[in-house]
Amino acid sequence: MRNLLAATALSTLAAISAPAFAQEAPQSADAQDSAADAGPGIGEIVVTAQKRSENIQNVPIAISAVGSQFLETRGITSIDSLGSVAPNVKFERAPSNKTISQIAIRGSVTINPAITWEPAVGLYLNGVYIAKAQGSIFDVADLERVEILRGPQGTLYGRNALAGAVNLVPKMPSGELGFKGEVSYGNYDYWKGRAVLDLPAFGPFSLKLSGQIQKRDGFIKLTPNPYPEAFLAGPARTGRTNDLDGKSGMAQLRFKPEGSNFTADYMYDYSKFDQRPDYAQLVHVNRNGRPEDIFDPNSAGYPYGGAFFPLNLYDRTDRQSSASLDADPLYEKSRTYGHALTLTLDVGAATIKSITAYRNTRWKDSLDLDGSPLPVALTQRDTRFHSWSQELQASGEALGDRLKYVAGVFYYKEKAETLGPQSFFGGGASYQSDYGSHTEALAVFAQLDYDITEALKLTLGGRYTHEKKDIRRYFRINYDAANEIFSPLVVADIPYGGVPDAKYNRFNPAITLAYQANPNINLYARFAQGFKSGGFNGETSDFRAPTAACPTGAVELCNPYRPETVDSYEVGVKTRLADGKVIFNVAGFWDEHKDIQLSVFTAGAGAASIVKNAAKARIRGLEIETVIRPVDAVTINGSLAFLDPKYKSYIDAVDGVDTDVSKNRAFPHTPKTTASMGADVRVAQGDWGRFNINGDVNYVSSYYTFPYALVTPNASAQNANNTKSKGRTIVNLRASVAEVPLGGAKAEFALWVKNLTKEDNPSNFIDFGPSFGGLTVGYFPDPRTYGLTLGVKF
Repeated sequence: MRNLLAATALSTLAAISAPAFAQEAPQSADAQDSAADAGPGIGEIVVTAQKRSENIQNVPIAISAVGSQFLETRGITSIDSLGSVAPNVKFERAPSNKTISQIAIRGSVTINPAITWEPAVGLYLNGVYIAKAQGSIFDVADLERVEILRGPQGTLYGRNALAGAVNLVPKMPSGELGFKGEVSYGNYDYWKGRAVLDLPAFGPFSLKLSGQIQKRDGFIKLTPNPYPEAFLAGPARTGRTNDLDGKSGMAQLRFKPEGSNFTADYMYDYSKFDQRPDYAQLVHVNRNGRPEDIFDPNSAGYPYGGAFFPLNLYDRTDRQSSASLDADPLYEKSRTYGHALTLTLDVGAATIKSITAYRNTRWKDSLDLDGSPLPVALTQRDTRFHSWSQELQASGEALGDRLKYVAGVFYYKEKAETLGPQSFFGGGASYQSDYGSHTEALAVFAQLDYDITEALKLTLGGRYTHEKKDIRRYFRINYDAANEIFSPLVVADIPYGGVPDAKYNRFNPAITLAYQANPNINLYARFAQGFKSGGFNGETSDFRAPTAACPTGAVELCNPYRPETVDSYEVGVKTRLADGKVIFNVAGFWDEHKDIQLSVFTAGAGAASIVKNAAKARIRGLEIETVIRPVDAVTINGSLAFLDPKYKSYIDAVDGVDTDVSKNRAFPHTPKTTASMGADVRVAQGDWGRFNINGDVNYVSSYYTFPYALVTPNASAQNANNTKSKGRTIVNLRASVAEVPLGGAKAEFALWVKNLTKEDNPSNFIDFGPSFGGLTVGYFPDPRTYGLTLGVKF
């Protein structure tokens, strides 16, 4: 720990003294919005992370916020572009998909994107819960800010905010006429159109419309099969994959009678993608001469596998720009929409709020998961999902202004269904794997902030949650040559109610003590609990003979996995120094996790996983954020974070015996170091406009992507090092001439480049394991892209 603190101190000094050439820190975006026309120093940053408006420096939790200026200059309209803007936060796309998020905060992440799984991070759009990873990468054309809360947020956000919460806050209607539009064009024939129209108030109503359309050719050119000896190769796909074709829109209507203390806000959002998926590049097959290494020409198993499906011809470790694929069809389609009605009534010292929301997702894909023109692994998913939620809040002050409170009730209900045809080895193994679930949850919560003295504040919070889940599972073997099943065989047909409901009751407390040493220094210590919901593994393929304990024989359905819980201890200091020209915040945490939910991909009978509550763990870390504005024209930012995860126990079967293997298992998606640095520089300004340059550098150290063994009994076993990412450093730059007079409007011209240094280390993987000859595919970050943006506003 001493070495960790020393490294932190040195890195912090480096961040403060670094040149203005990197990434703007999260807080500075809002600050910069207000600083352009203000005096020296960093402006106040207001967030609503605790259900009320507060200065971010006064909120006694680890929180980062990026504002509209930051988002617009970086072209960020969805969470997959946020990178590592907050310490110990990592945003990824799930393997093979561009519309499924994989968010890791402080070492907690949900790997499996199946619709029956719950995320470890709560995602919210204007206070509305986005429940599932599928379809969670969508565009919002006009964001006011993004708030990232680190650490369990069980009191105010509830279940599935075990690691933290991300709030997407769109700009509200202003009631004044305004328009903003832009067109971008870049390499790979990329183009984007974005427009925001704010209409003048008509009576008590204000209306704002926003939306964008973007398209891009695929990064991967599809070519004919280059190897004639692969005689089972299917007809080559044409065109490109890894393309982009999306559109989104939002309508916001505000009703506020003049002189009234009542406000009604209605929001409708819509997002649709119809494109080809991320390329699953074949990066590895086992070549250790073992019988199970069916793609190794020197293996005894080669005549039964590789001779017909010679994947050994196609694996490449370096990023490829072309590929030959056989999947037909090949697509990823996502359509999401939502309605939300927020009613707010101010009654003296209290505010009553109601948030009613409905969300609907239709999501489907068809994937070539072997990265070759051979018909080795084709999977499809067709998901339908909808949810309804209702939250009632009361917030306000009492005892003068010494007591502040938030209390409420939350109800949530959802239904999810997935149909999943799968085909392997040319149809020699073909399955229909379907599952669905219902979830219903009810929670009550309260948080009290009491000023013991002018400087000392105590915060007490708690949330009680009751939830209920059920499951449906259907699994049919259409054809299995290896087991001589030549006609359809229904292995499982378990309807809703076929196994007992899973029911969970949890109380999550939180306590924070904050001390304001002076107007510019705030210290705090916090304890909080969080939990990620338990449930059923809808993908299970463990169908043993029925028993008295499990009449259906679906072992994992009769024994649902338990909720994952965390006890989190956090201390922090938030400072404002040098007459407001420097913000410097530090947070340290120690988390104790129990019943960690681990999804292990087995690729046995179908593309299935097993789910284990296998582990207990200790995760500790340190996080630093700084914003420096030495002069009005320059804002420098930096963040630095360290993670130190350790399993305290990990129970797994070794030779049929449950064994503690905690010293031989990897922590997934837990880079030991993440860092970001940046700057926004106003180079020149005059009646002609303003010339700005900004740049970003995001660094993520190496990390494992699956909780597999670090040391295996043989070279062909499923080893975590085969799917370890080397990490990445992404550099983005932008130069713009803004505020150019154009009649009664203002114009902007910008040149930008993303991934300047062509970072090409894989960021994610899928390892099919030894039963598939070690077939492993990798997913790479987007290559270097660049372009021009022209905009106008009035």
